[in-house]
Amino acid sequence: MRIGQSTDVHRLVEGRPLVIGGVLIPYEKGLLGHSDADILIHAIAEALIGAMGLGDLGAHFPDNEEKWKGVSSSIILKSVKDMMNEQGFEVVNIDALIMIEEPKMSPHILQMRENISSILECDLRQVNIKATRGEGLGFVGRKEGALSQAVVLIDEVKHVSL
Repeated sequence: MRIGQSTDVHRLVEGRPLVIGGVLIPYEKGLLGHSDADILIHAIAEALIGAMGLGDLGAHFPDNEEKWKGVSSSIILKSVKDMMNEQGFEVVNIDALIMIEEPKMSPHILQMRENISSILECDLRQVNIKATRGEGLGFVGRKEGALSQAVVLIDEVKHVSL
């Protein structure tokens, strides 16, 4: 078994859609980034890359390459799933946190879990997502940005002999 962890942070700006966990969330601001800036998927993808011992997200999906400009982070996560298949790993579980002052995440968390478990081909119960606010403190509380953290546990794929 291997563990990985990561944190992703992006600035909230006007004129961008807010996409978190592959869900388009109605809000007047969105996250600024080279791709769709999906903080949750970025944190999970990088934690998985780290658990495999393959560096970080930027080493595989550089923010100076045009092919990743504006791309859905779900495509990035699918590429990480392909890496896991090549390396012989599968998800044991994911525990992730979203920190954003507003909008509320609770109405969207189930869809986020479904999106991520579908891409990673794991059971919904293996993906846990929580959300919290900054309570007016720091860049999250001032609504300047949002942050996500993820901890993942992966294991070698077990083959069943008949």
